[in-house]
Amino acid sequence: MGLRTTVSERQRRLGFELKQLREQAGLSTTDAADQIGMTRGQLGHIEAGRTSVLTGRLLDLCGVYGCSKEPFVEALVAMSESSGKGWWRAYRKHLGPDPLNLAELESGAVAIRTHEPLFIPGLFQTEDYTRSIFTSPDLGFTNIEQALRFRMERQHILTRDDPPSVHAVIHESALHMRFGSTEVVREQLLHLIELARLPNVTIQIYPFTARAHAALTGNFAHVIPAEPRLGTVVVEQLLGSHYLVEQRQLDEYSSLFNHIAENALAPIDVSLAPETHSVKDSLALIQHLLYTL
Repeated sequence: MGLRTTVSERQRRLGFELKQLREQAGLSTTDAADQIGMTRGQLGHIEAGRTSVLTGRLLDLCGVYGCSKEPFVEALVAMSESSGKGWWRAYRKHLGPDPLNLAELESGAVAIRTHEPLFIPGLFQTEDYTRSIFTSPDLGFTNIEQALRFRMERQHILTRDDPPSVHAVIHESALHMRFGSTEVVREQLLHLIELARLPNVTIQIYPFTARAHAALTGNFAHVIPAEPRLGTVVVEQLLGSHYLVEQRQLDEYSSLFNHIAENALAPIDVSLAPETHSVKDSLALIQHLLYTL
């Protein structure tokens, strides 16, 4: 079997986890490979995500490494056996690997926790708002129509059967950013209110009046699958996304999100009667901005 020329985040992550297990067991690549009848090079390619591993071999490796935790091992097997051929594969000739990796991660999520300081999160964007971003001349986006359709299709996870819970904290500055006309901004703000009606969606606004540490944090999304140990923090930057997968990183970002959420305004809750709303909750702030447009 030839080596992969492109390694997806799922494939890279499987290799990373196997390498972690080997190192925790105190085994060298040669020692581990010898115990299951592989060459050092074959195991090295598996750990780098450059080649697949048969389920039997994967279970053998877990046995050699002393890993018998069933939910975790089952999750590794599922990662190994996945074809990766979801809806996002139709875009692989038009978009780079980062959007495809994000869509695959989201497809297996049971929870997504995201912080955005300057943009409305992609899962919440209206089509006109997204188009305004993609057509901004200074941002240099290409394949705009393909990228636009891709982002709209990503949003289907919000209303699929058994959708993930999505908790977003959006900095107030993102609500003031003018992508598109006043009508585009108005439509986007109203869309946030409508999305908050979904039982699996929680939206909070982090106001200018709160402590500034959230603004300094930058954007990130903590994508959490059924096995939380295999979660991923995705940090999008100009030159590409960074995928943080070490347990200490996951713990740090989980704590950071909790801290940001605790200091943000109360979530949008359209089920409450108008007179019960605090003047300082997320819905009140959005309604104030709508009034000023």
